[in-house]
Order: sequence, then structure tokens, then C-alpha cells
Amino acid sequence: MALKILLLEPYFTGSHAAWALGCQDFSRHQVEILSLKGQFWKWRMHGGAVTLARRFLAGDYQPDLIVATDMLDLAGFLALTRRRTAGIPAAVYFHENQLAYPWSPDDRDIAQQRDHHYGFINYASALAADAVFFNSRYNKDSFLNALQPFLKHFPDFNELSTIDEIQRKSSVLPLGLDLSRFDHYKQQNDPGPPIVLWNHRWEFDKNPAEFFQALNAVDASGVNFRLALLGENFRNVPAEFQAAKSRYGSRIVHYGYAKSMADYAGWLWRSHVLPVTSRHDFFGISVIEAVYCGCRPLLPKRLAYPEIFADENQAGIFYNDFDDLTRRLREALVQADTPHNASLRQGIEKYHWENMAPIYDAAFEDVVHGKSAAPFTTGGAD
Repeated sequence: MALKILLLEPYFTGSHAAWALGCQDFSRHQVEILSLKGQFWKWRMHGGAVTLARRFLAGDYQPDLIVATDMLDLAGFLALTRRRTAGIPAAVYFHENQLAYPWSPDDRDIAQQRDHHYGFINYASALAADAVFFNSRYNKDSFLNALQPFLKHFPDFNELSTIDEIQRKSSVLPLGLDLSRFDHYKQQNDPGPPIVLWNHRWEFDKNPAEFFQALNAVDASGVNFRLALLGENFRNVPAEFQAAKSRYGSRIVHYGYAKSMADYAGWLWRSHVLPVTSRHDFFGISVIEAVYCGCRPLLPKRLAYPEIFADENQAGIFYNDFDDLTRRLREALVQADTPHNASLRQGIEKYHWENMAPIYDAAFEDVVHGKSAAPFTTGGAD
């Protein structure tokens, strides 16, 4: 029998929104999404539970299961709605975790030493949930390993025994992705120098400084290329992008957010190389999308990437340090017309929603029936 699932997403934009809609569209269960606009992320983590609790209590939807994302204070939501939700199992899904998320040195919370609030909300949500799902093993391990030093930071009653409690109910449930939507926009690489792609947010945690440093080194060596600089920017344009616009001029074939799926997908299909320099990635959706469209990634051998691209035949896509990155980038551009390794695309087939939806359905059913979720195998060593 189909379950009635309430999915709570206080930050409904980008990958969070795509994931929620994918759960709704591909699940055999009835998924009702209760969401808030994806902005003011800190306020969403603090206040989203209050607003979503009010909206839930104003309606008549009575779910069999509550699934919240890491952007929600799940403990607060359950407390505020206890007259309706008492006895209903709840799960939390971690797209990211605030204990391992790299903070920008320019963030005001760092200067004022108040950056522990958001990690504590994640901790309390995991403690309140009946099941805790992470989109990657890297995400899960980085959260669980950070809990002890995080809790020891506080003066007393550190509750370290709760770490084992959270660990026992934690498992990996990778993102489902609607990759087939890119097929409609498939294009051939156009004539001209190869295109280097950036398709991430224009933010500190994606490390644009090192990306452009590597590009500039390759450019100085005489290798010709063009640039497609895609991705969202929520504040002022970072200085690195402004400098690149000045340096590369007409060699930049796209600059800024791609406003349509056709535009975004078109540039992914036409691009050749994706150098990734991120300080964090708990999964790497933008990388997987580019790989699906035939773009060759160059990835640091850390974060979630070795797990997501775990096939032994994909070792050539990883670099060890900055010098290795620039060397591999130079080689990739010179050999841009060389056919891609087919195993790259084959390795991400498992993340199609058509393949992931039955796994999600079974995991959610297990929560309702009080069972432990079976571990998801990505191909890497546990």
C-alpha cells in the first residue's frame, strides 16, 4: 500500500528543489511537499520550522512518514506539531552538513563566534529523527566524525553517547537525478578551441581562485581554449570572475547564470573539460551532469568524488595537487578531440531516478515499519 509522505524543504531552490520534486515524481508513494522559498539560508534553518509547522497545522494532510532535509530544525518542527505528529516516524535527509561545511572567512558569524548554531540544528535534527540519510558516505562520515569535537566544545553535559545513537540509525541514500532531461538538448562540439567549463555556484566554497589560477598557468604556457562560466551568484560577482572577464575577453563564450535548461544543457554538451577545485562537495551534481553530457572532469582525490566515481578505470580523472591539476588540464586540452572513456557515463547510470526511486521507496517503508535501512553500495570501499 502506498504511503503518505510529507516532505519538508525550507530551502526550495536548486538541487534541493530538484531532489524534492524527483522524490514526488518518481516515488510510488504519495509525496506532499511543504516548502519555503530558497533564500536567507541561515534564517531558514532557525525559523523555517516555525512557519512550516504553522502551515502544516492549518492543513489536513496526515502523513504516514515525515521526511525533512538538513535545512530544517526537525526537533523544533516535531515539538510545535506534536498534537498531530506524535507517533509519526520522521527521517532527515542530509544534502550537506554544517559541521563539515567550509565557512567563508568573510562571513560575519565567524568574526562574532556564533557559527556553532547551524551545526547544532543538524545535530538536534539527527537526534530527533528515526532515520538519518546522507547523500554520500563522505557526507555521513564527515558529520559523524565531527560530532565528538563539536559536542566537546560545550562546557558540560556533552551527551557524547548520542553519537552512537545517531550512527546506528544513519545510512547512505545517494541523490536521484533526472539526467535523461539533458538528452533533448544534445549538441555536437562546435569548431574552435576546446571549451573549459565552470558550472558551479560563484561562491567561496567552490574555490574559484584555484580554478582560475590553474587556467592562467595553462594559458601562459600557450595552450588555447575558450571558457564557459555558468552557475548562480547570490551576491556581488567575485573578484576572480571579474579578473577572468578582463583577461579572457571574447574567449569567454558564456558568462553568468544560464536562465534556461536549453542554454545550460547546451553548454554542457559543447564543453570539453571540467576542472573542479571545490573546497567541499558532499555529492557533486554539477559534475555528474557535465559528465553525462560528455565533458571530461578533472577532480581532486578527496571529498565525495572518489566515492561517486569509484570505478578503477576512472583513475585518470583524479589529480593529487595543484601542479598535477595544471599538468592534466594542459594534456586534456591538447587531447580534447580524443574519445571519452565510456565507463565515466556508465558509472553514473545508477543515479538515474528510475534506478534510485525503488531504493528510496524501500528505505522510506523501512522507516515506517521500524526497520534499519540497507546500506547503499556505490562501488567504493566502506
